[in-house]
Amino acid sequence: MTNGMQLPFPYSIKRHGISLSNCDDEPVQTPGCIQAHGMLLAVRIDDLIVTQVSDNCERWTALRVDQVLGSALSRVVGSASAERIGELVRTEALDQNPCYALTSSLPGPPADAAVMDMTIHTADGVLLVELEPSGRTLPAVGQDGDYFSTVRKTIGRLKSTRSLAEFCEVVAREARSITGLDRAMVYHFHADDSGEVMADARRDDLPSWQGLRYPASDIPRPAREIFKKIGVRPLPDAQGELCEMVPLLNPDTQRPLQMTHCALRGASVMYTEYLQNMGVAATLTMPILRDGELWGLIACHHYTAKALAYPLRSAAEFLAQIASLEIAQAELREHLQYRIDLDAVHLSVLARAAGDGQLSIMNTGSPNLLDGIHADGIAIFQEARWHTAGVVPDASHLNPLAAWLRRRIDEAPDASQTFATDALGALHPPAAELAEVASGVLATAVSRHPDSPLILWFRGEQLQTYNWAGNPGEKPTAVGPLGPRLTPRRSFDLWQELVRGRSTPWRRVEVEAAQRLRRMVMDLVVVRADQLAVANAELASSNAELDAFAYVAGHDLKEPLRGINKYAHRLLEDTKAGRIQDPERVEWLLRMTVRMDTLLNALLHFSRVGRLSLDCADIDLGPVLVEAMDMLGARLAESRVEVRVPRPLPMAHCDRIRVREVFANLISNATKYNDKPHPWVEIGCIGAQDEALALQRPASTPAGARGDTLFYVRDNGIGIETRHKDRIFAIFKRLHSADAFGGGSGAGLTIARKMVQQHGGLIWFDSQVGEGTTFYFTLPDAGSSREAAHVA
Repeated sequence: MTNGMQLPFPYSIKRHGISLSNCDDEPVQTPGCIQAHGMLLAVRIDDLIVTQVSDNCERWTALRVDQVLGSALSRVVGSASAERIGELVRTEALDQNPCYALTSSLPGPPADAAVMDMTIHTADGVLLVELEPSGRTLPAVGQDGDYFSTVRKTIGRLKSTRSLAEFCEVVAREARSITGLDRAMVYHFHADDSGEVMADARRDDLPSWQGLRYPASDIPRPAREIFKKIGVRPLPDAQGELCEMVPLLNPDTQRPLQMTHCALRGASVMYTEYLQNMGVAATLTMPILRDGELWGLIACHHYTAKALAYPLRSAAEFLAQIASLEIAQAELREHLQYRIDLDAVHLSVLARAAGDGQLSIMNTGSPNLLDGIHADGIAIFQEARWHTAGVVPDASHLNPLAAWLRRRIDEAPDASQTFATDALGALHPPAAELAEVASGVLATAVSRHPDSPLILWFRGEQLQTYNWAGNPGEKPTAVGPLGPRLTPRRSFDLWQELVRGRSTPWRRVEVEAAQRLRRMVMDLVVVRADQLAVANAELASSNAELDAFAYVAGHDLKEPLRGINKYAHRLLEDTKAGRIQDPERVEWLLRMTVRMDTLLNALLHFSRVGRLSLDCADIDLGPVLVEAMDMLGARLAESRVEVRVPRPLPMAHCDRIRVREVFANLISNATKYNDKPHPWVEIGCIGAQDEALALQRPASTPAGARGDTLFYVRDNGIGIETRHKDRIFAIFKRLHSADAFGGGSGAGLTIARKMVQQHGGLIWFDSQVGEGTTFYFTLPDAGSSREAAHVA
């Protein structure tokens, strides 16, 4: 109990309801009483013996309580009715699932006894039989009005709505049409459990309550929990008397009777006084659920007592179930374009992040994350650094706030790793001083690891005016027979409140978009981790082979070089001492040893390429190109070259590592041999069946490649003279001096050609001196059965 109060046990509204001092204390699921317009029997399931009965049974059956208790159900409802109920017990799933049984008169006097509708269900191992006056003479359901035909027509109207507001208006209008009550409202719960009237269909002479808000205490937590479990809650006479169950404890279970799903369940004194203060005499309430949570209520009011027959209640319950099924679609229709725009932005920024490898890039360029979810600022935490855009708290506030948010995210019951609030200062007092920039925050973490990436959206304070139905802070008390007790407020006049420290609330579509973005980021992180693991394993294997070969080469081939180098140094010392008069020859000798060392290294690599087998699979060349550019990252940055990729590269059947090196060698050459002030390199492809690009297929394409997809690397560099066409792929054949254009071994194109040939492909080039060069090559198409050539 929130106030330490100990309620009597067993509890009865009739005897103890006037002693409540806190609404959350009341055991509303076991009230011990029913509404007097019907009768309730608690029956042992095995033998259909009555173990409890409402104390008004004599009114309906002419049998006293003591005559009913311990007797067979058939004595109370008749043999035929008891047989029908027994059959349903054996064949239907009745646990917490009320089921209409039949409509029948009760046996014996009084002679004018009403025809009764009987519904049954089980709870806590007990069969509950509810009997209510039917108001008709025939047992068929639906004779009082074709309610279900009406509801079926309503479904079409709901599906045609274009906004949530219009949807709520249709629900309210149809609910009033079905029930015939004076007022029907659609009531929505906000995140803080306060409620707001979204639609109000009413008599013309009644004031509108649309837009009014009600504090969370108006519908206490126990009542909200019940509405998650039931389909309809009728109260035909709010001021009607209550009838107590006899005995209050079930003799078999020794527990109070569980009455959560009973239509006759007695209403609390607080609730009936609340209705009396509003001038309401009868109510019919149905829950609207979204994803299993209480989205709101359809609340129908009548200003005089009114019988609410079973067929009418069933139709109203059916309407609420349809509304529950359609509410998500109604919200989706309202924000459909916004959702499409959000997903488009998120996919675009994530694609850039996939290529860059850093989430921080999502905060830059166009579009960026601020072009998605409406926010004043955004902060991304990755690798112990904050990357921000827009208006956000400074780092001294971001770090402690992030720690608090991670705890809240970890505590989320749905494991969505997402948290949203429009009142940050109220939940986290240290953040109250940040209200101007961070009254609202939407946060999502990639994982539960304390250093995992974290994305935060911020909204500043937005002053708001709440229209309350009466002062929400008013909690009057009255002195009853058992001392002071809580009573509902008496005034429901408009009471306005200026609310500070809140931002514009986060919409569900925005929270869900953040959750989808988190899942995509998580997939990206996992994929890149897997790729890195594979790349490291491949690199380790390649390095092991290279180390073994390099050891032999270094020991057997470099030994003469070490002797030459040693001898050259001695010559240099002699020259400095004046014993040799030609130092230039000695310096030349030293340069040659360095040059030979470079050539040997290239030779070792070339030899390894020829010896290693290919590991071919259908590979997406887009990521392979990204990896190749990552390998050349520093060189590309230093040369300030613009890299162009006009269209996505296709799949190919190839060895990922070898093709990555082909791209790297060709792009490296294109970058190195470029003297333009604005150098660029373009990497692309020309599909064999691509008619739109057919004219781009070069005339120089060899006959053996005319049916293949062509890959190319094009630059605006210095170009290659035609006379060098045959020399360009020869190992160690440079077209320029050894030190020109950064030097090099002259083996890069030779290695690239060998790798392409190993795949069964061709490589060639077109060039114009001073304008640039294009290298073309082919690879087997994805799914190709063409086997790679074995080129030694």
